[in-house]
Amino acid sequence: MSSGTGGVGGVGVRLVQRVSSTRGFAKVAPHVIPVLDRAVHRLTRGKVLLSAQMVPGAILTCTGARSGQPRRTPLACMPEEGGGSWILIGSNFGRTGHPAWTANLLAHPDAEINWKGADIPVTAVLLVGEDRAAVWKALLAFWPPYATYQARVEREIRLFRITPRP
Repeated sequence: MSSGTGGVGGVGVRLVQRVSSTRGFAKVAPHVIPVLDRAVHRLTRGKVLLSAQMVPGAILTCTGARSGQPRRTPLACMPEEGGGSWILIGSNFGRTGHPAWTANLLAHPDAEINWKGADIPVTAVLLVGEDRAAVWKALLAFWPPYATYQARVEREIRLFRITPRP
């Protein structure tokens, strides 16, 4: 698994992790961060994702489970070693329900991500059992606030491995 984050250094990373673990962040962030990410991503033609300055991020485009319409969502992700796959984390900032994009991927696993400005067709697989446990351990080493998010909710946070389609 890859370690490290986007552009924030040691002390900055710890501060961002501490802030992102608070309940206040969980209430405000879902309404602010995705909007800012989409706007900056659009303005820079896919070259910049603000939240990726803290933790790697991508824009997921998937098909709506009920609507059948394309849905674009900026997400934090964990690139896996070798650069051939990514882990998407359905933490929903530690809020009660699963984020909508996870239901979309369960219904329609073929999707697309925009990674560092490149559009990549991918297929998503929900991780379960031992696969999920191993990735969860690596994920907590990568970005410890996910433990706080999991502790806040009764649901198991969904993890997806996305890999490029041939």
